[in-house]
Amino acid sequence: MAESAGIQQGSPAVGAAGSVPAAPGAAGTEGSGAAVGSARIAVKKAQLRSSPRPKKLEKLGVYSSCKAEGACKCNGWKSQNPPPTPPRTDQQSNAVNLQEPCRSCSHTLGDHVTHLENVSEEEMNRLLGIVLDVEYLYTCVHKEEDADTKQVYFSLFKLLRKSILQMGKPMLEAQESPPFEKPSIEQGVNNFVQYKFSHLPSKERQTIMELAKMFLNQINYWQLETPSQRRQRVPTDDAAGYKANYTRWLCYCNVPQFCDSLPRYETTQIFGRTLLRSVFTVMRKQLLEQARQEKDKLPPEKRTLILTHFPKFLSMLEEEVYSHSSPIWSQEFLAGASGGQVPIHTVISAPPVARPLYYSNSPVSVDPSSCGSVSPARKTASVLEPSPVGEKRKPSDPLPHEENKKPRVVGDIPIDLINEVMATITDPAAIPETSLLSAHSARDEAARLEERRGVIEFHVIGNSLNQKPNKRILMWLVGLQNVFSHQLPRMPKEYITRLVFDPKHKTLSLIKDGRVIGGVCFRMFPSQGFTEIVFCAVTSNEQVKGYGTHLMNHLKEYHIKHEILNFLTYADEYAIGYFKKQGFSKDIKVPKAKYVGYIKDYEGATLMGCELNPSIPYTEFSVIIKKQKEIIKKLIERKQAQIRKVYPGLSCFKEGVRQIPIESIPGIRETGWKPMGKGKELKDPDQLYSTLKTILQHVKSHQNAWPFMEPVKKTEAPGYYQVIRFPMDLKTMSERLKSRYYTTRKLFMADMQRIFTNCREYNPPESEYYKCANLLEKFFYTKIKEAGLIEK
Repeated sequence: MAESAGIQQGSPAVGAAGSVPAAPGAAGTEGSGAAVGSARIAVKKAQLRSSPRPKKLEKLGVYSSCKAEGACKCNGWKSQNPPPTPPRTDQQSNAVNLQEPCRSCSHTLGDHVTHLENVSEEEMNRLLGIVLDVEYLYTCVHKEEDADTKQVYFSLFKLLRKSILQMGKPMLEAQESPPFEKPSIEQGVNNFVQYKFSHLPSKERQTIMELAKMFLNQINYWQLETPSQRRQRVPTDDAAGYKANYTRWLCYCNVPQFCDSLPRYETTQIFGRTLLRSVFTVMRKQLLEQARQEKDKLPPEKRTLILTHFPKFLSMLEEEVYSHSSPIWSQEFLAGASGGQVPIHTVISAPPVARPLYYSNSPVSVDPSSCGSVSPARKTASVLEPSPVGEKRKPSDPLPHEENKKPRVVGDIPIDLINEVMATITDPAAIPETSLLSAHSARDEAARLEERRGVIEFHVIGNSLNQKPNKRILMWLVGLQNVFSHQLPRMPKEYITRLVFDPKHKTLSLIKDGRVIGGVCFRMFPSQGFTEIVFCAVTSNEQVKGYGTHLMNHLKEYHIKHEILNFLTYADEYAIGYFKKQGFSKDIKVPKAKYVGYIKDYEGATLMGCELNPSIPYTEFSVIIKKQKEIIKKLIERKQAQIRKVYPGLSCFKEGVRQIPIESIPGIRETGWKPMGKGKELKDPDQLYSTLKTILQHVKSHQNAWPFMEPVKKTEAPGYYQVIRFPMDLKTMSERLKSRYYTTRKLFMADMQRIFTNCREYNPPESEYYKCANLLEKFFYTKIKEAGLIEK
């Protein structure tokens, strides 16, 4: 007979705060405690089930109502000589006497267990398992501090207790039974992998599958925070909805890990997007923090997977989790089942609203309740600046210095065709992402997503001597001073403090969870047409997330609004790489007379400058590039579809012909190809050979040529030839030149370019090899131009 007890929907349940021994750990950590508790209970159950039958009857008698005549109301036998607490290990177990009277009703133990006389051993062992679960839950009730959790412990305790009394199976009574939402988290993640990565080669796709399994496993053993804890952390959240899911999770997923008399389900199979949204941000943060702390303990084969690929995987999944238009949560998602494409109607939707950038100054009143909230509508813009200035430029807004109409260039694609193609492309948020494992994914992609969701905010702030200071702004300035002092240890702290609080300087601050995690301190010189960047830093535990790039992009847009189109800064050797990535160079566009005497000169630093283009919306630039790539891809597909004629292959090379003009290839002109007509082709083979030999000797003699002198050895770079399909080196080029392989300058240049491309594809940008490739490439093209092989 199946029995049930009511569990109030929305109440917390077992294992919440982890205060009970062997129960799950604190919210947000993996359930290793649950595993230990489950193992300990399993051992006790095995020992009890191997006991003699009289001992089992004695144990069950404690939880069995009295069956003696006279309608005895005793609901459990109580020994006259209860065992000591805690039980002594050296104490001999006494023989069980079924005639021993109950301390409560004076009836014998046999009177309490008469209903078990003909019960099978299997059924008795099942009931004994419930007994141990009841005892464990009883301990939990007394040790749990959270009131809501204690209530549900007690509800589950009564449910199991009643099941023993009536010899039934425990069943949770609820308004809904699992699964609670479709598609499940597991199905959603599978849809995500199919949607984003089905085009990848099998090896990369296998890596993605491994990451997906890792993520799902983490969710199945993740400990949720209690509703009271969540209310304190996110006061504006849907408390009732979270409480309901939290209760279901505890009753169906968490408690059954150590009380196996209750049916257990995997979290990822019975919950869907709603629960995932409530835990994803905290879970992602803690997982990445844990990975960084334990990186030295990771095996080498897992280190790259967890430290490099897993963060990118989580960032891409996060966008789908919080996007209102993601197709992976549609029950009509067909890609996983049939291998086909996602229906277009499930992808197209209104583009997401970008979170505005708010600029403020010292006297601004900032509403504390709005800091960190998802909706920016209640934010207060600076009273010193016009209200529209505080917002991000929209692509449709008129830009300063913008020409009335851009002249058309010969070869431009007709605008009607562009509009027709764009009508077939989804909004930027749904455009297929760059490959997770690609080195060319946008650096600011994750930061832009966090800003859109309200995780981070940007404010231009500064001190003021004329108006009453704002407490929150002053706290942020102190936070900026601490970040700069910590991240720039060679800069005197007093100097940093003086500039940060100087009314002539402003700082673009990066705020996360109400605290400062980075910023750019600068001083504007409107009369001179430039701004000096003084300090730029992001706190160490928030780096490598794209914040630095996004910070600089916001600074660029702020200055375009103020019609200042040049940055100058002195960068030390550690900062040069960062500033180069942000478009800075040593080629200063500002006339020297404009900045000499205005900016501070730093010993041992390099002066770098950046010229802004007022036509570029910098914070959305990578999204625009992504959309342009998609447009080009569609145009190519259209062009290919129009070329229906199939030409026969070239057979002239089998007859001994070594080369033919490109324009003689059948069908080449129909594809839109046109001869470039640039550069000077040497017709005399001996003259070409001599010129190429001289250039190659110069290249080999260059100080940065040492990594490329010979073919890469497999022992020195494992896996190189799996990544690089067409290797090339200077030794091979010398042999080809000697054998008169290079009959045109293009063949020679193609091989040389392959050396540099291969190097940059295999090595990270900060490596010595990558830098050597860039410098040598620049030198090579200088020599090519000097020889007159290409136009200067």
